[in-house]
Amino acid sequence: MTLLRVDGLGKHYGSTPVFANVRFSVAPGEFVAIVGDSGVGKSTLLNCLAGLDTWDTGSITQGATDLGQLDDTARALWRRAHVGFVFQAFHVLPHLDVAQNVALPLMLLGQSEPERVQHMLTAVGLQGLGARLPQQLSGGQLQRVAIARALVHRPALLLADEPTGNLDPTTATRVMDLLLAQTREHGASLVLVTHSDAAAARADRVLRLTADGIAPH
Repeated sequence: MTLLRVDGLGKHYGSTPVFANVRFSVAPGEFVAIVGDSGVGKSTLLNCLAGLDTWDTGSITQGATDLGQLDDTARALWRRAHVGFVFQAFHVLPHLDVAQNVALPLMLLGQSEPERVQHMLTAVGLQGLGARLPQQLSGGQLQRVAIARALVHRPALLLADEPTGNLDPTTATRVMDLLLAQTREHGASLVLVTHSDAAAARADRVLRLTADGIAPH
């Protein structure tokens, strides 16, 4: 059974190729890490998987959904229901408190589930901090907020772009522990883009992206 399938994906900016002939699949509940040299297009590939960026050749399917056949509105609705994101820069909203930031994916789906939000805050070790604003938290705490927000709506696919890149090694290890534990608990598939050998070593599979395609690392 395949959750995500990428077949012959190619992307270029003008006449400059980014990558080509990218083929891989991700099974339900699998953790796949993608590594590669700087500038090879790892974050661009992740954005394509989320339907946030376009591609020039090939296809991306999630379950029975072919992302290439969806218009922008349909992609946004698909992403809202099926995808969670964890970014290096956290991307929490500074004017919302912690609980409101975590609840955002549910709000976008028209759901109000404060008990689920509180459960996620407890799961990531932020119980009692729901009323705090982001500027009152450390970097490690902010990344925990991002993990809780990414998983609160129980997406099938979690996409993480250098989620430990702004953290010290000890905090990075704790965040990876948390990310993996929560991803496993929710049964989500995780695709992680990283420069960190330590983070990649935790994956079920490691793939290396080059300009010519992708292959086991």
